[in-house]
Amino acid sequence: MIPFPITHPERGIYAKGYRSIAGVDEAGRGPLAGPVVAAAVILSEDCIIPGIADSKKLSAGKREALFSKIHEDAQAVGIGIVDQREIEKINILQASLKAMVFAVVDLGVLVDYLLVDGIHNIPNQIPQSVIKKGDSLSPSISAASIIAKVTRDRIMVAYHRIYPEYNFAQNKGYGTKEHMLAIKRFGCREIHRKTFKGVKEYLGG
Repeated sequence: MIPFPITHPERGIYAKGYRSIAGVDEAGRGPLAGPVVAAAVILSEDCIIPGIADSKKLSAGKREALFSKIHEDAQAVGIGIVDQREIEKINILQASLKAMVFAVVDLGVLVDYLLVDGIHNIPNQIPQSVIKKGDSLSPSISAASIIAKVTRDRIMVAYHRIYPEYNFAQNKGYGTKEHMLAIKRFGCREIHRKTFKGVKEYLGG
């Protein structure tokens, strides 16, 4: 059974006459390295994907399985990526919102309405609602959270092959003790967010 109430946000939006509703979420606001990745997902009104939930509450294996299922069953999936250089220029909040805009554009289909996780509207003319903790309340936002998380994790695993000393395959760029000690020992690489407190501290900034 899908772990969302019958009154989940999509129901109210459908009742207003909207049909193409995209859930939007991001992954990677907190890490010290790597991009922020957003996803947008449109599920049909009768689409139920068993096991879908906030990506943070799922195991890596479950996220991977749902990642494939969402791609199979969703009407459209879009991805937006903003790298660490842009994050340093415009700050992580603005970078996250920019990635969400990219994700909506990447859907490649007409969107009637956006359900956005968090408390900030994205800079887009499409009607939208922001939902705090939306990844636990909305199936389409939850689907977007899974797509964003898996996509970003795969990017960080690829970076691990280039920079194994930071163990990105395990920490995904977050400020674990091991990662921060590696920064202190090896310095930072081009993928590190040099304006972030954890990086500056360990570089003596």
